[in-house]
Amino acid sequence: MRPAHTALAVLVAAVWGFNFVVIEIGLGHFPPLLLSALRFLVAALPAVFFVGRPKVAWKWVLGVGAVLGIAKFGLLFTGMAAGMPAGLSSLVLQIQAVFTAVLAAAVLGERPGRVRLLGMAVALAGIAVAAVDRGLSGSVTGFVLVVAAAACWGVSNVLTRRAAPPDALNFMVWVCTVPVVPLFALSLLLEGPGRDLAALRALDWSGAAVIGYVAWASTVFGFGAWGYLLRRYPASAVAPFSLLVPVFGMSSAALVLGEGISGPRWLAAVLLVGGVGLTSLAPARAGTRTGAAAAGGPRVSAAAGSAP
Repeated sequence: MRPAHTALAVLVAAVWGFNFVVIEIGLGHFPPLLLSALRFLVAALPAVFFVGRPKVAWKWVLGVGAVLGIAKFGLLFTGMAAGMPAGLSSLVLQIQAVFTAVLAAAVLGERPGRVRLLGMAVALAGIAVAAVDRGLSGSVTGFVLVVAAAACWGVSNVLTRRAAPPDALNFMVWVCTVPVVPLFALSLLLEGPGRDLAALRALDWSGAAVIGYVAWASTVFGFGAWGYLLRRYPASAVAPFSLLVPVFGMSSAALVLGEGISGPRWLAAVLLVGGVGLTSLAPARAGTRTGAAAAGGPRVSAAAGSAP
């Protein structure tokens, strides 16, 4: 990769990693489902009027929008609101690579080789260490919700592979339109209109900056830049940079929020990032051509998934 493009890939990873800190700050302003709804609303508007019509079938836009937008982000934001630390969330969410590999094997026929299986085992060991550490230091509810969010991320990755969108930014902007109304409805139902109205009435520059960051920096810029890199280079060259996301996430959470990083958490980080690297970057066994490959579109590594 050219040095400028390498710097761009690192910048995107930094933006996505710091996004967890911004989400944590945002949860002090908004209920989790309302914050997620606002994120997608601002990301979709006015961008949807400038990216053109969807370049894939509507079923893929609706499917990814439901699984990624409603389920994954709803669970992630709720898990963090339930006490899951920002830095640990950025780390645990990377287990999506294992879910993606398992689902790709079951649905797309991508048989994992020995290296990928080893990576999955190492990553799961990292999750086990993180779970024990979290169980000793606080409630496991948030941890379970973030793992469930990672599973939904894996489902959305497989759906995205099947869709094989030729324009990642166009696809993501249209995906952002899908969860807006359902998330607002869920927020009214579960979080209550009184709580939502109070949060909106108390909106200040800090809260607006949070929404702007998670919508425009993390989603629109992040996906636009990531899609640009994936169009210029193979996924195997771009995907490793996503492994920097938990590095930036944990370090920025420690610097900005004062989150401590225990010895077991460091061990979990080494195991999880190493395992995800093996899982994501090791090639699947040849034998079937399905999903994006069969459609002639780019194959997207599990590590090259969605922004947090």
